[in-house]
Amino acid sequence: MSVTAGVPERVDGHPPTGPDPRRRGLAERLLAVRELSLLLALAALVLVTTLRNERFLSGQSVKDLLLGCAILVILAVGQTLVIVTRNVDLSVGSILGLVAFATGSLFLAAPGTPWPVALLLGVALGALCGVVNGGLIAVAKVPALVITLGTLYAFRGVDYYWASGRQINAADMPRSFLRLGNQTVLGVPVLFLVALVVVAVVGYYLRAYRSGRELYAIGSEPAAARLSGIPVGRRVFAVFVANGALAGLAGVLYAARFGTLDAAAGTGLELQVVAAAVVGGVAIFGGSGSAYGAALGAVLLTTIGSSLAVLRIDPFWQQAVVGALILAAIGLDRLLAVRMAARLRGRSAHGA
Repeated sequence: MSVTAGVPERVDGHPPTGPDPRRRGLAERLLAVRELSLLLALAALVLVTTLRNERFLSGQSVKDLLLGCAILVILAVGQTLVIVTRNVDLSVGSILGLVAFATGSLFLAAPGTPWPVALLLGVALGALCGVVNGGLIAVAKVPALVITLGTLYAFRGVDYYWASGRQINAADMPRSFLRLGNQTVLGVPVLFLVALVVVAVVGYYLRAYRSGRELYAIGSEPAAARLSGIPVGRRVFAVFVANGALAGLAGVLYAARFGTLDAAAGTGLELQVVAAAVVGGVAIFGGSGSAYGAALGAVLLTTIGSSLAVLRIDPFWQQAVVGALILAAIGLDRLLAVRMAARLRGRSAHGA
């Protein structure tokens, strides 16, 4: 069996069981439109808020906004890898909290540890948590929603047991590490630049690599993907490990930015992560979405929170707006899926 343009092709002359290239091309065009609409919505939100308060676009406000969304962007991009395969990882907030506290504990135990070493160890710990998630899903054959709901509490429980009520303060960590959380390059926070690199790498992988394109085939129809020779179990395991590694990276950056750490770090963050991915056009049913859209969704949700605070609107409405956006995104996904199927049927009939 050979693969051309990411679409498996049977060698026996029969039609391929993988994704239809016409479907993939149409999906990519719809995604581009979706991401453009997110940019327009973000621009409109910024414009309205700036008209009410011109300081919203001040240098410090923009810096705070970029810092606020950087960690969420990294987590949303990692979640994209999982959701595209028709799975979900609810444990990312607990992984972030566990890695953040582990990072602070490392500096307490070994104050001279270089921050790049702490970064690598944090990513490795996050990847190990991803191995636990992926391994349980592969062995138990239980939906990822159930497994990661369990590990959400398991990882958080380990964190609470380790912390035992202790709190790690910024004074306990090296200044060079804390500077990483607030340092800028040409006015752009380093944390946001790291997030951009993650978005670019994951986005390129999903688009340019065969294994990345196979993730969409798995999410579109797992049974057909298996018949096409795609190693579904191995791919799903890999995306959970990658998502865990990115959550570990986010945990280290969280420690660098906030300095003060306890066992509650990252609590509830998993819901924001899933919301950012879904609002960004990653179909919760799998098989569609991009890292770029998820990143835009994270930026949009962060901007909504900042805008409502500037406009002095009750925080309740922030949650209501986010909920409405999620429902609208899911509804739009279903509408686009129906229209895509109808157009493909029309093309097939015309070709026949």
